[in-house]
Amino acid sequence: MSTDRTMRAAKADGPHMDTLLARWAERDWLRPLDVAFADFLRREVPDASPLLILGAALASHQLGRGHACLDLAATLKDPTFALSLPPEGADTAQTDAPPHPAEVLEGLTLRDWQAALVHPDLVSRGDGVTPLVLVGPRLYLRRYWRYEQAVRAGIDTRSERLQARQAALPIAAMRPVLERLFPPARTPGQTAHWQKLACALAARSAFSIITGGPGTGKTTTVVRLLALLQALALAEPSPRQTCPGRALRIRLAAPTGKAAARLNESIAAAVAGLPLADLANGEAVRAAIPVTVSTLHRLLGSRPDTRRLRHHTANPLALDVLVIDEASMVDLEMMAAVLDALPANARLILLGDKDQLASVEAGAVLGELCGRAREGHYTPSTRDWLERATGEQIPADLVDPAGTALDQSVVMLRHSHRFSADSGIGRLAEAVNAGDPVKVRDIWTRGHADLALVALHSIEDAAFRSLVIEGTATSPPDPQRGDEALRAQTDAYPARHGYRHYLDTLRQGHPARDADASAYDVWARDVLQAHGRFQCLCALRRGPWGVEGLNQRIAGLLHGEDLIPADTGWYLGRPVLVMRNDYGLGLMNGDIGMTLRRPASGDRDWTLRVAFPAGDGQDGIKWILPSRLQAVETVYALTVHKSQGSEFSHAALVLPETLSPILTRELLYTGITRAREHLTLVRPGAAQVLEQAVQRRVLRASGLMMSPRGIGEGAEPFDENRIHGPGTGAAVGCGSASTCAASTSREQCAKVSA
Repeated sequence: MSTDRTMRAAKADGPHMDTLLARWAERDWLRPLDVAFADFLRREVPDASPLLILGAALASHQLGRGHACLDLAATLKDPTFALSLPPEGADTAQTDAPPHPAEVLEGLTLRDWQAALVHPDLVSRGDGVTPLVLVGPRLYLRRYWRYEQAVRAGIDTRSERLQARQAALPIAAMRPVLERLFPPARTPGQTAHWQKLACALAARSAFSIITGGPGTGKTTTVVRLLALLQALALAEPSPRQTCPGRALRIRLAAPTGKAAARLNESIAAAVAGLPLADLANGEAVRAAIPVTVSTLHRLLGSRPDTRRLRHHTANPLALDVLVIDEASMVDLEMMAAVLDALPANARLILLGDKDQLASVEAGAVLGELCGRAREGHYTPSTRDWLERATGEQIPADLVDPAGTALDQSVVMLRHSHRFSADSGIGRLAEAVNAGDPVKVRDIWTRGHADLALVALHSIEDAAFRSLVIEGTATSPPDPQRGDEALRAQTDAYPARHGYRHYLDTLRQGHPARDADASAYDVWARDVLQAHGRFQCLCALRRGPWGVEGLNQRIAGLLHGEDLIPADTGWYLGRPVLVMRNDYGLGLMNGDIGMTLRRPASGDRDWTLRVAFPAGDGQDGIKWILPSRLQAVETVYALTVHKSQGSEFSHAALVLPETLSPILTRELLYTGITRAREHLTLVRPGAAQVLEQAVQRRVLRASGLMMSPRGIGEGAEPFDENRIHGPGTGAAVGCGSASTCAASTSREQCAKVSA
């Protein structure tokens, strides 16, 4: 059958659509879960339009890519980009390749597709129990439409309490505490003390967001905010007695174990350093601020093999304040569960960088909620209240009489303490965030000592070998590529560490066989710290410039230098990445460990162990037998997604050769800001790849900021019993793609959308 005939048939009847979807699944363009859902709808409603079945499969596919819904208009405008089909790394040159979505959808109008979705048994506008919900050009699986409605309703309800909270807040008592927490000293050029303003804004709100880039002091700010809240609570008499009030019940949480461990390490020092000496109840305030951080799954009480949570509307969390760090990684489903489990009068405070990559699962909640943060949009009444409460003035260009209630609860920290004014990394991050390819191009001509750009001809280029082993790379300019201006300053850069550094540390510091356990702990800490001096980051998983190809290439280069043995499994010096949470071992998705050797217990033989930071804030080390690690992979190269929440002294960000749908402004920004001291950008393709990526944003299909107030007439309330536990690996459905793919019963496949 010709391609034209295949396209016409796919639009005309169900069997051809079933065949098309099956062929896409065979090529891994769709997940088995997506096709199982479409098959289920076809069996239940045989007269459904093929375009409806196609829409259902693509809506399920989009959830797996992080979208809350299928945007029909965006899909018709550019199917390849909107759907990422064929996926990156797919071989599309074969003669028997199935037609691409762009071919199948060619000539289809939005009106025609919407008309094909009219079916009372399968699609509604929110009423009833149909598996699909159509709102304008957005097609949802019902469950995610409910999550979106629940999140917006929960935030709106809390934002509407602002006036009552503000009226009850004693400015006369609050301002002196703020003055002690934030002494008048100010960074030169800083027009307003945004950390101080953030504390005041959050103190008057039941829902607040504090966003900012790396080094802007989000952790410092929230610790001082908690000190302010506790100081006010302890100073206020309780309702039924004249003695001082009780301390607030505060819980700290993060979306992943790795993020929780990092916050756990930093918050204790921040609490200990609070300037509370002049407060009458200063030590009581300090003691009332928790320093233990939990994952959100543990906080809400998730259980293996079920979506049911222990905490929900009928059994809310026992707290007064909940702080969630790294909130950019919280997906739509989890945010709905959090809001559902909060007591009615509890505060919710979100911390995170709005410009980082969003959650792996569906939704970009923090990014959407902070979409107007840079411009402020504070009302004149908010400006006047803040001036009375803090003595600080909001810049006039951030005042907007038409600002929304949500705008009054969001504050952006605007001064980085990590990157100086002349930092190349900081300036590059700003230029990427601004989406300005001209500024990005100009930065490479400025000779910043913390930046390097390496243009490669192939993965065999000697410059790449030099970079990953020694930390520096030099190669002659290529006049045909126009790289002279970009790379003239390479030789002037200070030395940067590569992977030789940690392997030299491993060999040179190896304790004697009869050394005690503490000596091996010190050695492990030194090696792990040395390994953190350099990390190769990449955008993709597949292909020569993805994780799979680079890990093999780098291991081969290190072996060629006699730095590691042949990669035949476990070996001395192998760095590994944990791929899913293991609560039994106390390891979390994203943890990095190092394979070392030490004497076996009870004898003098050497045995391999994997050393992980204990994450206890005390520099402890966990020694794990390799045989107990069931979900790890070698990590010479790490995806930018997996690097979130981590920092490296020197990061080498490797771009793909050609533009990929995954290569966006947010990914570049996240990768760039993983570097503390040095950043090397590796460009194997043309300069246009970087410039085009800077102009592309992650536009996750969603209606969160367009949702009407509340859940809406005829819609079910949010069901708190639907939430993935850790490590399920599925974005929708029964908990695993394999289960849904094998499903034949209505009960099993119905879970995909319900």
